[in-house]
Amino acid sequence: MSKELENREEVIARLKEAARDGRISCAAARKIAEDLQVPYRTVGSLCDQLKLKIKACELGCF
Repeated sequence: MSKELENREEVIARLKEAARDGRISCAAARKIAEDLQVPYRTVGSLCDQLKLKIKACELGCF
């Protein structure tokens, strides 16, 4: 399995774990990106694919 695919699966798992009622906070999404060393854009795209809304966006990254 490629490193990119491994990261993608880990990001998805972490997003699902952190999300509540189809929503995740901007801070939680940023922390996942930073912890897994993936771009914010990747996390944002995966949130879109998972139909997760990002709430309380602090930086306009998502």
